[in-house]
Amino acid sequence: MLVDVVKAEYCEKYKIEIIFDDGASGVVDFSQYLEKGGVFEKFKNIEFFKSFYVDPEVGVLTWQNEIDIAPETLYSYVAHGRLPSWMV
Repeated sequence: MLVDVVKAEYCEKYKIEIIFDDGASGVVDFSQYLEKGGVFEKFKNIEFFKSFYVDPEVGVLTWQNEIDIAPETLYSYVAHGRLPSWMV
């Protein structure tokens, strides 16, 4: 079973609360992405960062159809390193 992001709300700075379709939820701090470079350089503009949305067709968190982060990666942050059952 795949886990999809169903809701995301901006909290503060680089933190977003994420809710998954299996009921798991938590706050993810995206400040770690600021140092990754590449497409994530755009996150340094906080207004760009705040422009995220959940793509309901694929259940991912995305920014202006340019950047997205796999739901299983976000799930592992929320679940403190545990991956969804379909990945183990």
